[in-house]
Amino acid sequence: MASLPMRAWRSFLEAHARVTTLLEDDLVRAKGLPLAWYDVLVQLEEAEGHRLRMTELARRVLISKSGLTRLVDRMAAAGLVTRSPDVRDRRGRWVELSPAGWERLRDAAPLHLRGVRQYFTGELDEDSAAVLAGVLGRVAARAEEELRARERQRAR
Repeated sequence: MASLPMRAWRSFLEAHARVTTLLEDDLVRAKGLPLAWYDVLVQLEEAEGHRLRMTELARRVLISKSGLTRLVDRMAAAGLVTRSPDVRDRRGRWVELSPAGWERLRDAAPLHLRGVRQYFTGELDEDSAAVLAGVLGRVAARAEEELRARERQRAR
């Protein structure tokens, strides 16, 4: 039998996979919007000036980093984002939330938030939410520190 920490790890993975599958299904069926697209729109909406360099967008997306360039290209073709060169760094590209992207996000957000409540936060009381937020926040912060250390090591 697995230890309690390993059972917690497995439960986290299973919950994440199942909840994101449900959220994706809800968004695609009702709004025709894949969850990865929704994630990109949220990251851009929350960014200063509603735009990010591609490298920063890749750091921030939560759902899927694989194929992000192709995903952004498809979103640009759909008119949800715009891409432009970074005039200060010719290698860099900016991705910006378009008015149509803002409208799609505003239209989809209530459905998404309802799903988050239904499939996740609805299972938490205040005490368990505080414990879970604290633990997962510490795990995420430690992992972020490790990722930054590895980036610094590779840059040497």
